[in-house]
Amino acid sequence: MPKLKVTLLTGRTLRQGQAKEYGKLSDLYQKNVSICEIDPEDMQKLGVKDGENVKVTTEYGSVILKGVKSKRTPHWGAVFVPYGPWANAIVNPETHGTGMPSFKGIEALIEPAPNDTVLQFKEIIAQQFKKE
Repeated sequence: MPKLKVTLLTGRTLRQGQAKEYGKLSDLYQKNVSICEIDPEDMQKLGVKDGENVKVTTEYGSVILKGVKSKRTPHWGAVFVPYGPWANAIVNPETHGTGMPSFKGIEALIEPAPNDTVLQFKEIIAQQFKKE
Protein backbone atom coordinates (compact mmCIF):
# COMPACT_ATOMS: atom_id res chain seq x y z
CA MET A 1 0.00 0.00 0.00
CA PRO A 2 1.20 3.52 -0.70
CA LYS A 3 2.49 5.65 2.18
CA LEU A 4 3.11 9.36 2.24
CA LYS A 5 5.38 11.40 4.51
CA VAL A 6 3.49 14.44 5.77
CA THR A 7 3.61 17.20 8.33
CA LEU A 8 0.91 16.84 10.98
CA LEU A 9 -0.87 19.95 12.19
CA THR A 10 -3.53 19.92 14.88
CA GLY A 11 -5.79 22.64 16.20
CA ARG A 12 -9.24 23.75 17.17
CA THR A 13 -12.11 23.85 14.69
CA LEU A 14 -15.52 25.45 14.76
CA ARG A 15 -17.21 22.06 14.25
CA GLN A 16 -15.23 20.56 17.10
CA GLY A 17 -16.36 23.34 19.42
CA GLN A 18 -19.99 23.00 18.38
CA ALA A 19 -19.91 19.23 18.80
CA LYS A 20 -18.47 19.55 22.33
CA GLU A 21 -21.77 21.17 23.31
CA TYR A 22 -23.40 17.75 22.79
CA GLY A 23 -20.74 16.06 24.92
CA LYS A 24 -17.55 14.25 24.08
CA LEU A 25 -19.37 10.93 24.05
CA SER A 26 -21.73 12.09 21.31
CA ASP A 27 -21.61 10.75 17.79
CA LEU A 28 -21.40 14.33 16.54
CA TYR A 29 -18.22 14.97 18.54
CA GLN A 30 -16.56 11.80 17.24
CA LYS A 31 -17.62 12.55 13.67
CA ASN A 32 -15.98 15.99 13.83
CA VAL A 33 -12.82 15.09 15.75
CA SER A 34 -11.74 11.61 14.60
CA ILE A 35 -10.86 12.88 11.13
CA CYS A 36 -7.76 13.70 9.14
CA GLU A 37 -8.08 16.49 6.57
CA ILE A 38 -5.95 15.67 3.54
CA ASP A 39 -5.19 17.63 0.38
CA PRO A 40 -7.14 16.09 -2.55
CA GLU A 41 -3.93 15.52 -4.54
CA ASP A 42 -2.37 13.68 -1.60
CA MET A 43 -5.54 11.59 -1.30
CA GLN A 44 -5.13 10.66 -4.94
CA LYS A 45 -1.47 9.68 -4.39
CA LEU A 46 -2.59 7.42 -1.53
CA GLY A 47 -5.51 5.97 -3.46
CA VAL A 48 -7.88 7.10 -0.71
CA LYS A 49 -11.36 8.46 -1.33
CA ASP A 50 -13.17 10.99 0.83
CA GLY A 51 -14.49 9.22 3.93
CA GLU A 52 -12.13 6.22 3.80
CA ASN A 53 -10.00 5.33 6.81
CA VAL A 54 -6.31 6.20 7.01
CA LYS A 55 -3.60 5.37 9.50
CA VAL A 56 -1.50 8.26 10.76
CA THR A 57 1.76 7.31 12.46
CA THR A 58 4.29 9.51 14.25
CA GLU A 59 7.15 8.66 16.56
CA TYR A 60 4.64 8.98 19.42
CA GLY A 61 1.99 6.53 18.21
CA SER A 62 -0.50 5.75 15.51
CA VAL A 63 -4.22 6.15 15.09
CA ILE A 64 -6.91 5.27 12.57
CA LEU A 65 -8.91 8.27 11.36
CA LYS A 66 -11.48 8.98 8.70
CA GLY A 67 -9.71 10.66 5.80
CA VAL A 68 -11.60 13.68 4.54
CA LYS A 69 -10.90 15.93 1.60
CA SER A 70 -9.63 19.25 2.84
CA LYS A 71 -11.52 22.29 1.63
CA ARG A 72 -8.49 24.49 2.31
CA THR A 73 -6.16 23.69 -0.55
CA PRO A 74 -3.53 23.36 -1.78
CA HIS A 75 -1.38 22.12 1.09
CA TRP A 76 0.44 19.11 -0.29
CA GLY A 77 2.34 17.13 2.30
CA ALA A 78 0.44 18.53 5.30
CA VAL A 79 -2.53 16.98 7.10
CA PHE A 80 -4.78 18.40 9.81
CA VAL A 81 -6.34 16.57 12.78
CA PRO A 82 -8.65 18.47 15.19
CA TYR A 83 -7.72 18.53 18.87
CA GLY A 84 -9.09 15.57 20.80
CA PRO A 85 -8.08 12.12 22.01
CA TRP A 86 -7.35 10.92 18.46
CA ALA A 87 -4.83 13.76 17.96
CA ASN A 88 -3.44 13.16 21.45
CA ALA A 89 -2.54 9.62 20.40
CA ILE A 90 -0.03 10.93 17.84
CA VAL A 91 1.47 14.09 19.36
CA ASN A 92 4.39 14.36 21.76
CA PRO A 93 3.02 14.02 25.30
CA GLU A 94 5.94 16.07 26.68
CA THR A 95 4.80 19.58 27.55
CA HIS A 96 8.23 21.08 28.30
CA GLY A 97 6.83 22.75 31.42
CA THR A 98 4.10 24.63 29.58
CA GLY A 99 1.22 22.23 30.22
CA MET A 100 0.59 21.98 26.47
CA PRO A 101 2.25 19.53 24.11
CA SER A 102 3.52 20.61 20.70
CA PHE A 103 0.60 20.27 18.30
CA LYS A 104 2.17 21.58 15.10
CA GLY A 105 4.83 20.53 12.63
CA ILE A 106 5.08 16.85 13.58
CA GLU A 107 6.58 14.45 11.05
CA ALA A 108 4.08 11.73 10.21
CA LEU A 109 3.41 8.90 7.83
CA ILE A 110 -0.06 8.42 6.40
CA GLU A 111 -1.38 5.34 4.63
CA PRO A 112 -4.69 3.80 3.60
CA ALA A 113 -6.34 1.68 6.32
CA PRO A 114 -9.42 0.20 4.61
CA ASN A 115 -9.64 -2.78 6.97
CA ASP A 116 -9.10 -0.86 10.21
CA THR A 117 -11.71 0.81 12.38
CA VAL A 118 -11.72 4.26 13.96
CA LEU A 119 -11.88 3.72 17.71
CA GLN A 120 -14.83 5.11 19.63
CA PHE A 121 -14.20 7.79 22.28
CA LYS A 122 -14.13 5.38 25.24
CA GLU A 123 -11.88 2.97 23.32
CA ILE A 124 -9.29 5.60 22.38
CA ILE A 125 -9.21 6.89 25.97
CA ALA A 126 -8.79 3.34 27.33
CA GLN A 127 -5.98 2.72 24.84
CA GLN A 128 -4.14 5.86 25.89
CA PHE A 129 -4.40 5.13 29.59
CA LYS A 130 -3.84 1.40 29.66
CA LYS A 131 -1.13 0.34 32.06
CA GLU A 132 1.97 -1.14 30.53
